[in-house]
Order: sequence, then C-alpha cells, then structure tokens
Amino acid sequence: MKRILVIEDEPEMLRNMVTILGMEGFATYKAANGRIGVELARRELPDLVVCDVMMPELDGHGVLEALRAHPDTVAIPFIFLTAKGEKTDVRYGMNLGADDYLTKPVDADELLAAIRARLERHTEKAEAAQAKVEFAADFTSARPLEAIGLTPREAEVLLWLAQGKSNPDIAIILGAAEGTVKKHLEHIFEKLGVESRNAATVRAIEVLSVRTVN
Repeated sequence: MKRILVIEDEPEMLRNMVTILGMEGFATYKAANGRIGVELARRELPDLVVCDVMMPELDGHGVLEALRAHPDTVAIPFIFLTAKGEKTDVRYGMNLGADDYLTKPVDADELLAAIRARLERHTEKAEAAQAKVEFAADFTSARPLEAIGLTPREAEVLLWLAQGKSNPDIAIILGAAEGTVKKHLEHIFEKLGVESRNAATVRAIEVLSVRTVN
C-alpha cells in the first residue's frame, strides 16, 4: 500500500483529499502546516508528498527545500498545490526540485492521475537504477553539454530532459513556450543522432558523468 502525505492548511481541502486517497486504497498522513509536514515526512518516509504552496509558519517551498536537503527524503516525489497558478511561482517550485504541480481547486480525477503518474515514474527510476550501472551525473550546469555541439539554450533543455522533466515542465522552468521547447528538442535529437527522449537522456548522462569523474 502506497503512503501519501498531504500538507494543506485549509481544513476542508485537507479532509477532502485525504478522503479521496483513502477511498482509492492509499494510506494517508495529513499535516495542517509545513513544519508538521516536514516532521511527518522525516518520521514516516511516505512514498509521495502533496503540498500546498501558501501556508503559515513554513510554506511549500520551505517544505521542499527541507526534504531535498535530507538524505532520507531527498528522492520522495513531490507535487505542489497552488492557488495562484502563476508561472513564476510554479517555475520556482520546479527549480527547487518539485516533480509536478496542480492548480487549486483540483478535482479527484486530476489528483489521482498526477499521483499515480509520479509513483509510476518513481518506480521506473528505481528499477532502472538497480538494473543498470549507476552514473554519477552532475546536473548543476548545462555547460558540459555544449561540448557535444549544442547551443547554450539547447544544453539547458537537455539538462532538464535528462532529469525526467516533461516539455511543459521545461517550458515553465526556462520561461519559454512549450512549442519552443519542442523545437529545441528536435534540433537536439538531430545533432545527437538519436530518435527518442530516452536516447538523448542516456547521452546527456554519459557526458555529465564524465565531468564528475574527471
């Protein structure tokens, strides 16, 4: 049974989400503010966290930073809930390491679809890590990717692609149109001589790993 931590300061919304998740067979934990949420996450180690952005005491960004800074919680999938729907707010969260975001009010189908997608992707990553030789890729800079013939912007796109981000995610992070990201990817695939996102990701990780070894 997958365990989901929901951090939300609006009582009715918190209760509704916990009810929805419980009815779908998830074990749930709930926190009414960010500080309690961080404590619960570190103690219970849930499989996924759903967290509001705007909260008293410690906001969602603070929660994510705290979890990403701790070795026991650094890899837990994290979904933001935002009432703002502002691109700058979402972009900041994605840069901190959020896996997805949902704009409130969120309906049951959208919530469940996002959670299942992130859990499935997290499982795939874990299985791949066990089945393959792990690369010590350094994602702190896109500059090494320019050495394989990419422009600085193409290198940035590939850097985020290699970290599992979707086209909409990359568009938000880079402040670009989704169509522009798609065009960059077409150029990247052509320059690298590959035909898929997975192949481009492998090439990027190889390059970024060489940098860490040296």
